[in-house]
Amino acid sequence: MIKTENVSMRFGGLTAVSDLNIQISKNEIVGLIGPNGAGKTTAFNTITGVYKPTEGKVIFKGEDVTGAKPHKITERGIARTFQNIRLWKDMDVLENVLVACHLRMNVGVFAATLHLPGYRAKEKKSREFAMSLLDSVGLADLAHEPATSLPYGKQRRLEIVRALATEPSLLLLDEPAAGMNPQESLELMEFIGKIRDQYDLTILLIEHHMQVVMGVCSRMYVLDYGVTIAHGTPDEIRRNPKVIEAYLGVD
Repeated sequence: MIKTENVSMRFGGLTAVSDLNIQISKNEIVGLIGPNGAGKTTAFNTITGVYKPTEGKVIFKGEDVTGAKPHKITERGIARTFQNIRLWKDMDVLENVLVACHLRMNVGVFAATLHLPGYRAKEKKSREFAMSLLDSVGLADLAHEPATSLPYGKQRRLEIVRALATEPSLLLLDEPAAGMNPQESLELMEFIGKIRDQYDLTILLIEHHMQVVMGVCSRMYVLDYGVTIAHGTPDEIRRNPKVIEAYLGVD
């Protein structure tokens, strides 16, 4: 589904990511973990077009997408969430999802401005699709509530639903369990597996909550100071001396 080939990202004299080589197959859930400042979000940003890598390539479904603009990356089928929730505060729950649906509407400015029949039909279809997404994650009854009035865990779900509205095949989740209580984290584990199966997704996940990442991921890559120090199954990562040192230090 996606791979990076020797991707490096430098900011002046600082190397945030160095020679990143990850490969993810269709329908896998793979984790990208590491201590704070390890370069995880920078890696996400190079994949999603926020940054153009200083070196290396990003290959998605066999095509080189290195340095493509974020909206072009999204059109190709890569969606993401952010470490800090970025919902539109002045919109309700449904409107937040509808904004993302417009990516696939394919209507011109003229038709949209005049609300021509073709536009109205696609608008109706988008609204039905958005409601079906909300219903599938238990948010349909909150469709007309202000997005920021939702409890924190449901705001996180809404941000994931908004990403799903772009109809991706690859979903990147940046710390989806951040700020959640233990019960919400357990529910998130089940939720991630559910949307993978329901929407035929491949998922790359950044997460500090070890119970979540160990519980949902089949494999993990571990970064430390921008360098990949380990790759393997949850059991292999849990026992890896380099990973233990990166997280806990050494005596």
